[in-house]
Amino acid sequence: MGTVMITRTPGVEIPHPLPIGCPPDLPVGCTTSLAQPSETEPESGQPRGTLLPTPNGSELSQAFGSPWPETPERSPCVAGVIPVVYYSILLGLGLPVNLLTTVALARLAARTRKASYYYLLALTASDIVTQVVIVFVGFLLQGAVLARQVPQAVVRTANILEFAANHASVWIAVLLTIDRYSALCHPLHHRATSSPGRTHRAIAFVLGAALLTGIPFYWWLDVWRDADPPSTMDEVLKWAHCLIVYFIPCGVFLVANLAIIYRLRRRGQSGLRPWVGKSTAILLGVTTLFALLWAPRIFVMLYHLYVAPVYRDWRVHLALDVANMVAMLNTAVNFGLYCFVSRTFRATVREVIHNAHLPCTLGSRPVGTAAEPVLKPPGLPKGTEL
Repeated sequence: MGTVMITRTPGVEIPHPLPIGCPPDLPVGCTTSLAQPSETEPESGQPRGTLLPTPNGSELSQAFGSPWPETPERSPCVAGVIPVVYYSILLGLGLPVNLLTTVALARLAARTRKASYYYLLALTASDIVTQVVIVFVGFLLQGAVLARQVPQAVVRTANILEFAANHASVWIAVLLTIDRYSALCHPLHHRATSSPGRTHRAIAFVLGAALLTGIPFYWWLDVWRDADPPSTMDEVLKWAHCLIVYFIPCGVFLVANLAIIYRLRRRGQSGLRPWVGKSTAILLGVTTLFALLWAPRIFVMLYHLYVAPVYRDWRVHLALDVANMVAMLNTAVNFGLYCFVSRTFRATVREVIHNAHLPCTLGSRPVGTAAEPVLKPPGLPKGTEL
């Protein structure tokens, strides 16, 4: 076989394959030809080429001392179908578990009439609304099924419901924190002022305030589609979201939990047993999980606002996808925490499951077969009729 020699003709560009990371439609910043050789050629006579910029190549740009030109192309979704599978599993498992939790907490609240059970019941109901509105309608229906091809008015109306449900869930946890702080640090005042009616009014106030604070988020911009620099309204809404959902509640959690722990330590140092109730243990677990699971989303949101937008950088896009998945996990983990801490809650859950299974067992009997009475009159000889 012969050898094919390729000679370079001056002025003629040599075709070159696409650089790594460039999509087939050739966004701005990618090129299909080598750069023109410099005036001084190497002694070997081979043409000298320059490295071609690739999208999101900040590491290479730092190595060469100059930033790459930004590409207006939309950042790809690196996660693929993983978020869809994750949210489907989360909704399929979390929604039934939260419904079971709601029934169990409703029974405990009706029996004991304790404020903590009412707050946990409202918290679980808010988590159910969050799963339906944010996970199902927002991520699965709008994002996966309809591919965000939804009228703008519908999307913005859904934004109000999503943020309202989010605010309600967080601030009901704040109510639970204040209630436990009052019960441990000011027990006499708590006993004098605590009542089911007062608890119901506090929950109703928080739900109404959550709906009102969700209205301004009608103008929330979609971070996946926002290609323009953030406006003043966008910056205000982003900071309002971070403050209402994370920074202010976490400040309340930190101060109240530190006061509770300090009170328990003082009780232990004075010779008394530092008794920690089930409600207090649940409070510490709920607030700690919330602070840990929501921290990545808040960090990525501020990073998107001031450093690199989600629209332009696939790494920020991926980080926001992962942060959202971690944050939504907070709506499904409380059931495990309640079961781990409270023996009463576990017994109530078993009771609910048993009562739900019993009608199915009785309904599966053959026609004409009657169940024997549980209690039989004692002392009656055989053959004697009542």
